Amino acid sequence: MNDLMVQAKDLIAVFGLRVVAAIATFIIGRWVAMILKRVIVGLMNKSKVEPTLVSFVGNVSYAFLLVFVVLAALGQLGIQTASFVAIIGAAGLAVGLALQGSLANFAAGVLMIIFRPFKVGDFVDAGGVMGTVEDIQIFTTQLKTPDNKTIIVPNSAVTSGSITNFSAKPTRRVDMVFGVSYTDDIDRVKQVISEVLEADDRILKDPAPTIGLAELGDSSVNFAVRPWANAADYWGVFFDTHERMKKRFDAEGISIPFPQRDVHMYQ
Repeated sequence: MNDLMVQAKDLIAVFGLRVVAAIATFIIGRWVAMILKRVIVGLMNKSKVEPTLVSFVGNVSYAFLLVFVVLAALGQLGIQTASFVAIIGAAGLAVGLALQGSLANFAAGVLMIIFRPFKVGDFVDAGGVMGTVEDIQIFTTQLKTPDNKTIIVPNSAVTSGSITNFSAKPTRRVDMVFGVSYTDDIDRVKQVISEVLEADDRILKDPAPTIGLAELGDSSVNFAVRPWANAADYWGVFFDTHERMKKRFDAEGISIPFPQRDVHMYQ
């Protein structure tokens, strides 16, 4: 009986030390995990990373560190943790396979937030959709189309193709084509086009507009007209220039021909 009491006391002493060591490991490990989380969040905030990404990365990093702390505490109790690691790995693989689409969207969202191909307020053509960026989230990007519809595009669709950012540069070139009759004086036509462009204050002087004879078409002589304007004035310049050019051509007697075809009949 005395031997059993002695063995019990020894067992309690040994196991008690292990429990104390496990509790100490958990407390200290949790404290270290919190410090590392704060360091990571602080570094990301100094780098001016998106707040949503900062919060997400901070929480995920803390969760991973806490898992290692728990495994280390279990190891102090003498519990074999290899099986736990295998179970966690298998569970992670299963979750990854089940959520591979969502994970692809998440990875794309992280890359977009880091590299910033566009920002909120930019007008873009991305993921087969053209519109103004309203919100960039971890999994999706929200766009507003010119006709005031909201379209939510998965981030993986945005990054898998080309992205055209119409707002990235402060100025844009307005490409237009005006056709006149073969009977019109092309020098006079170029002068009229130049005067119309000079009358619009929104059209930039530098770089200077380009006016060139682009094509001798089937029914018309086509001039390529390419002025530059601020990005915000693009559509105003585009629409107004077409209207003013038509009115000025009419006043100058310059004809804008429609497609014609000569038909020869043989008997």
